[in-house]
Amino acid sequence: MSAPDRFDLTHAPPVANRCSHVNDYLGNKIADPYHWMRDDTREDETVLTHLKAENAYTEAVMAPLRSRVETLFEEMVARIKEDDETPPARWGPFLYYSRTEKGKQYRIFCRRPGDGSGPEQVYLDANREAEGHDYYRLGAVSISPDHRMVAWAADTDGGETYTIRVRDLVSGENLPDTIRGAYAGVEWAADNRTLFYTTLDETHRPYRLHRHVLGAKGEDPVVFEETDESFFLGLYKTRSGRYLVLHLRSNDTNEAHYLDAADPTREFTLFDLRKKGVEYSIDHWGDRFLIHTNEDAINFRLLETPLSDPRRANWREVLPHRPDVQLEDVHPFRDHIVVLERHEGVGRLRVLAMPGYRAQDVRFDEPAYSVTPTANPEYETATVRFVYESLVSPETTIDLDMNTLERTVLKVEEVLGGYRPEEYTTERTSATAADGVRVPITLVHRKGIDLDGNNPLLLYGYGAYGSTHTDPGFHSLRLSLIDRGFVFAIAHVRGGGDLGRPWYEAGKLEHKMNTFTDFIACAEHLIASGYTSPARLAIRGGSAGGLLVGVVVNMRPELFRAAVCKVPFVDVINTMLDPGLPLTVIEYDEWGNPNDPEVFQRMLAYSPYDNIRSQAYPNLFVTGGLTDPRVAYWEPAKWVARIREHHTGDNVVLLKTDLGAGHGGPSGRYDSIREMALEYAFLIERCGAGF
Repeated sequence: MSAPDRFDLTHAPPVANRCSHVNDYLGNKIADPYHWMRDDTREDETVLTHLKAENAYTEAVMAPLRSRVETLFEEMVARIKEDDETPPARWGPFLYYSRTEKGKQYRIFCRRPGDGSGPEQVYLDANREAEGHDYYRLGAVSISPDHRMVAWAADTDGGETYTIRVRDLVSGENLPDTIRGAYAGVEWAADNRTLFYTTLDETHRPYRLHRHVLGAKGEDPVVFEETDESFFLGLYKTRSGRYLVLHLRSNDTNEAHYLDAADPTREFTLFDLRKKGVEYSIDHWGDRFLIHTNEDAINFRLLETPLSDPRRANWREVLPHRPDVQLEDVHPFRDHIVVLERHEGVGRLRVLAMPGYRAQDVRFDEPAYSVTPTANPEYETATVRFVYESLVSPETTIDLDMNTLERTVLKVEEVLGGYRPEEYTTERTSATAADGVRVPITLVHRKGIDLDGNNPLLLYGYGAYGSTHTDPGFHSLRLSLIDRGFVFAIAHVRGGGDLGRPWYEAGKLEHKMNTFTDFIACAEHLIASGYTSPARLAIRGGSAGGLLVGVVVNMRPELFRAAVCKVPFVDVINTMLDPGLPLTVIEYDEWGNPNDPEVFQRMLAYSPYDNIRSQAYPNLFVTGGLTDPRVAYWEPAKWVARIREHHTGDNVVLLKTDLGAGHGGPSGRYDSIREMALEYAFLIERCGAGF
């Protein structure tokens, strides 16, 4: 199929009400000509008119690809099993699972008796709950310890403020208890009638913990309030179900308080006082607490202490720090502990058995993969369930016998339409960064491609918060690119947690520029190795990954043909100088506090909005969400407007703002697939791949 006629770029929306707004920070005069686009109420008609005009322009520019978007959407949907079900997980007297139905946007949560004596019970159908809402996203779905109640939290506009409701699973009726203005989490006490939940301050920070007793009238009491604006308050239940843990966290410091779940009216007990730079979390195991901490251990270690006297003097090391292995997570069961580790950029499982914490490693064959413990509600079991996947291996759910390490495959994600993994290959390579550091790259493509520089390639990156969500996982939608000749690559840049905690530390604060130069080095390596060329290289990133994209298209626009930039954090200086915005204060530990003159200059050097200059930019497809509390809609809107002002080339610059969603984009599965089809159509056409 031939490419459409050249996009009509002559009708970009005019930028109304432009003013010469200048911010004076620390003696630095910073021009912000599109400051007028900021509207904290999200109701200003001038702003909404502009965003709608941008959406109309994007729709008009993409109109020649409308049939191809539909083709992509249909083939993507055709690959997924629309009527599907998760493997049931035993918890107490029931088997719990969720399923999807053809044509329905959301999951249906179900259970049936574990002995097979009764029919399925649907205890929460998100499709029914979503009726009347254009947007619907679940937070917590929490079953009471006696399995008689379910509490759930739902966001209906993308603003990440949730309403909690409760249902009696015996009668099937909703209780009158309705908690509005909460955050996403909710936990039950052991009495099956007391709920704990958090609420938000004016900057959208979870800061108060409340206790609600079913049937109680009036305001729920505040159990705890965190006054330090750099800390978020969260709550979780230990794997055993015996304790509730109030967890306070900033980006580099933690503090935990615990409460016996059987005594919900008592005060939480401080476990260990916060100490700047020390992260720790606790869990219960038998007669002791387990402590997962980075104190004196940049890659974390595991400690234990007796329940009867958990003071520091009684802490004892179980797993020591290892400079080449990061201890990422700890999952205790009655007689075992499963730890998730990371070695040379690849996750792995280790099982510790009593007595003596005897260790056994669980090994896998592929060079790059992702392995994650999943639904394990039962504590008193010798079986752990995990999900394994790679760029070519579909998601596989496995039960592992923790005594014998015998594996039972419960389910392999069905990819309809004749997908054959053996026709694809995944590999690892690496680029040399500007300072000589080797930066890993994971790739997938069809076998037999020629490394002649003619392949379209999509390079993905994130590189922030020590996140490992760039782990190589399977995504059937991605086949719509790969089967059209694309190579898909992940740049494991510094700032992420791909190679352990030191890798993260080397890409934050004063080292943040490494994230961007690493990504550029990866792009250059892929070009030099013949995987692609600048004329066929596309990049993609979202949120902090959108910052990455924004920086590199300013620094090296000639390297890239196209970029998809999702809800990008691109107005760094203006956002980080405003403590009234969500996330600003807690983010000082990630980016720095620009009220410090040295930090200000460092951040100003890469802030995408402030470094736009007259040059030819790649083709850009940029998205935002009107109700997004994490990256406000005006960041991508301002960035796009300013790029258009300075763009000297004829590549297209598009902005699509979802006026009914937030940071995560559309909430329904079909709506999300359609948005992906739109982005892929843009990339395929711009990079010269055939439909």
